[in-house]
Amino acid sequence: MKNFAPFTRKKPLSLAVSCVLASSMFSLQAQDQTDETEKAEEKTERIQVVGSRIRSDGLDQAAPIEVINASVAASQGISNLGELLRNSTVAAGSNQITAAASTAFVTEGGTGSESISLRGLGANRTLILLNGRRAGPAGTRGQVSSFDPNVLPLSAIDRIEILKDGASSLYGSDAVAGVINIITKKGDDSSVNFNTSQPSESGGENYQLNATYGRTFGRGSFRVVGDYKMQEELAQGQRSFFNCAERYIFDPATGERADPIDPRTGNYHCNDLLWGHVWLYDYQGEGGNVPAGAKAQYDYDGDLANYIPGFASDPTNPDFMVTPPGWFPVAYDRASDAVANADHPFQDLQTLTPENELITAYAQGDYELSDSVMLYGEALLNRRTTKTNGYRQFWSYKYNEDFFAGDSQSAGWTGAQWLSPTAITDHSGDKITVDYRRFVLGLNGDFGNWFWDLSYQDSHSDGDYQSDLIYEDAITPYNFASGSCAGEVTPIRGVPCVDVPWLDPQFLAGNITGEVRDFLFGEQTGNTVYKQQTLEGYITGDVFELPAGPVGVVLGGSYQRDSIKDTPGVETLRANTWGQTSAGITEGKHNTKAVYTEIQIPVLRDLPLVEALDFNVSGRYTDVSSYGSDNTYKAGLNWQIGQGFRLRASRGTSFRSPALFELYLNNQTSFVGQRAIDPCINWGDGLEAGTTLEIVADNCAADGIPADFGGGAISATVTTGGGAGQLEAETSVAKTIGLVWLPEFADFSASIDYFNIEITGEVTNLSAGQIVGNCYISDTFGTEPLCSQFDRDPTDLRITDVRGGYLNIATQVNRGIDLQLGYTTDTPIGQLTATYQHTRQLEASEQLFATSEPTDRTGEVGSPEDVGNLSVALDYEDWTFNWTARYIGEVSNGENITTTYRGEDVRIVVDADAVIYHAFSVTKDFSDAGIDFTFGVANAFDKEPPKVSASARVSRLGTSAFYSQYDWLGRRLFMNVSYSF
Repeated sequence: MKNFAPFTRKKPLSLAVSCVLASSMFSLQAQDQTDETEKAEEKTERIQVVGSRIRSDGLDQAAPIEVINASVAASQGISNLGELLRNSTVAAGSNQITAAASTAFVTEGGTGSESISLRGLGANRTLILLNGRRAGPAGTRGQVSSFDPNVLPLSAIDRIEILKDGASSLYGSDAVAGVINIITKKGDDSSVNFNTSQPSESGGENYQLNATYGRTFGRGSFRVVGDYKMQEELAQGQRSFFNCAERYIFDPATGERADPIDPRTGNYHCNDLLWGHVWLYDYQGEGGNVPAGAKAQYDYDGDLANYIPGFASDPTNPDFMVTPPGWFPVAYDRASDAVANADHPFQDLQTLTPENELITAYAQGDYELSDSVMLYGEALLNRRTTKTNGYRQFWSYKYNEDFFAGDSQSAGWTGAQWLSPTAITDHSGDKITVDYRRFVLGLNGDFGNWFWDLSYQDSHSDGDYQSDLIYEDAITPYNFASGSCAGEVTPIRGVPCVDVPWLDPQFLAGNITGEVRDFLFGEQTGNTVYKQQTLEGYITGDVFELPAGPVGVVLGGSYQRDSIKDTPGVETLRANTWGQTSAGITEGKHNTKAVYTEIQIPVLRDLPLVEALDFNVSGRYTDVSSYGSDNTYKAGLNWQIGQGFRLRASRGTSFRSPALFELYLNNQTSFVGQRAIDPCINWGDGLEAGTTLEIVADNCAADGIPADFGGGAISATVTTGGGAGQLEAETSVAKTIGLVWLPEFADFSASIDYFNIEITGEVTNLSAGQIVGNCYISDTFGTEPLCSQFDRDPTDLRITDVRGGYLNIATQVNRGIDLQLGYTTDTPIGQLTATYQHTRQLEASEQLFATSEPTDRTGEVGSPEDVGNLSVALDYEDWTFNWTARYIGEVSNGENITTTYRGEDVRIVVDADAVIYHAFSVTKDFSDAGIDFTFGVANAFDKEPPKVSASARVSRLGTSAFYSQYDWLGRRLFMNVSYSF
């Protein structure tokens, strides 16, 4: 058969050339093979280099490609595909969605899911292929659209090809930032493998057992893989840098820490989630006994009087706040901040990295039906079970015993106040089960010098998400009640009402049992099904001969059908979940039809300064039933100059229609605190202190907000929905130019590539803070469209409702430089191989609207300007010694930033120095026994995530920057044992 050149039959030099020209450096060990083995592999193993559908030997590719050999994972202590991809410099320069991030934030794909975003342009703009064919999405809830790396274990993977360039004209609309092509193992090798990783501190342990069996026979081959993996939970309290959210503020003059010291512990105060408090809304006016901003805290330890004063008393003043014994005002000045309860034991049990159990079966095979036709197929079955634990606040609103209508349930609380008792509970967890299956069936073959391929791919993700909840109808209907609810039934569930002891100190501390717990708490299960079917075929071959060589062409077409149906739990559907997102059923589908072509033209050969000059152009017509149609193209130039130098360049366009959830997401409601979104709170003080921009102050004043506006008490309701009928498709232009050098005098390789990707009309979901903030910062405040997206209450001026959703923003730009180096040499003690990859980000900007100023995040926390990976390996007889170093450049969201804390100037830290994570390992190959053993240490110097201050400028957990580039597990030992047969 033709065009079946086996990967393993290439000489080592050819392999090195192929990989370097594709901007990749990886090592392969040559093996002695019999002629029969070579013949068998020639029928099953094919060169597949992503970036072109024209069949070739894989050499001299015009596109910048990085190839990662999956075997390197074992030497670095990496046990999953997601982590291996995130460590690539093309992904490491931006914050990624990890399983840990999915527990801290609402992320696309739901709790426990992961995704990969090349260049930081979003997972929806990164195409994942499995053996050159689409791999459908997996996940839960209404925002599923991306491939989840959890579904495929490393034990099934041979290598990963990353095309670091847009390729929508060849692969479809979501190949905006690049393409990741995962190539699975083939051949006759079979093995059983055990892998474990053990952090030096408890939490985050990993265990994995897998087996693979592959054989070639007569006219075909097959491989089966079974994999079991258990990732143990890492709880927040298991790492010191996460278990206490110190303010981490400094005196700008002396540089000394300025955090309040908790006199009960002698340490800096932990300022996580407040608990055990009654929030006070005071109507006394001047001369009252409730300090501004104070909350009432119960004296659980009986010692608060040693540190702070209690409420002042005046029996002649009926407006004075009077409480039952044991209550003190806190959180209104430095001294009372220091003793405010904000570090509950529930916090230590909060899941950081969830418990993940993964069970996977994978099989593939092919069979020659004739000398020119081959039948092939793949089957992937995966079950992911994710469990998380959490904690949360919940609250009610009550009158004092004698204020307004009064409330008999507030015995002992008198004065001109109303109350918001705020309790805490650990009834806040999830259990996710996602069953994913993917089947591929195809035919390929050749006639003459033409090769053809026809395949059908069917993927199906079915996920259940069980979550703990607080019933809405157990709280909201009884806010500001005037007495007992005994004898009433709840308006939604229709169950007998139970009087909740809102002002009981034990209840506020989370000690909730019996009848009250059953009345308040429950659980529900939702379900998400995402289906994707793809039928694709193409034919490629040489159409005619030019003086410089044959002209290659590809003609192809595809039909793809996607559908999603997310059915939330019954309580969500009937809006009976307190303080959580409520949503309807998200359901939608669309069909995508496309035809494409690619032409490769050899222009010149064997001339001065032109050893070879090739031109490649591709085009695609795409029609999406939910949106419309458009054309995309890409043109590339590949110039072999001479003396080992080669220049490559490309320019391409893309067209991405909105994803199903971006179109059809049913309205979801959530709640956000006023201070998190309203820039008009105390804008007068902010203007004086320099923390509020003048334009914001002017617009707040123009909106009738007084300079001393204290903000509303009740959270704002945020509604988010799909943009069907309003969204337009994204378009983008990607440009690259690069130089490759392969000198003949040394086994050395180097490549440098400049990339520039600009997206226009990007689909995004603005947060409530972005909507309100961009309204008040607008130069055209009176006519700013975003200002019509939220409402204020005419009485207390609080923001009541914010209407979010998906919309098209103006532009997003990402540009930078990729550098790759590789060197191999023989030394007296063995062969030494060193590779280095580096990405410098020059711009990562976003412009919301045509009239907005672009915001460039290059060099900020989560978007470092520089990232790099160094790998050094020494082979000595049956031993291999490895050292890898992963570099994250310095980042800053501002230097020497000062703000105020309780009227004092303080400096906050929103920057971090560069970090290098080192891993060392040694592998011993017991070849006679078929066993190889790897032992190593990752994060060898136990680097912690950088500390940052509490600030809206950065995302943090505890006192640590919360971004995917940083290691949260700490030093860990890893071991891999493999038996081959």
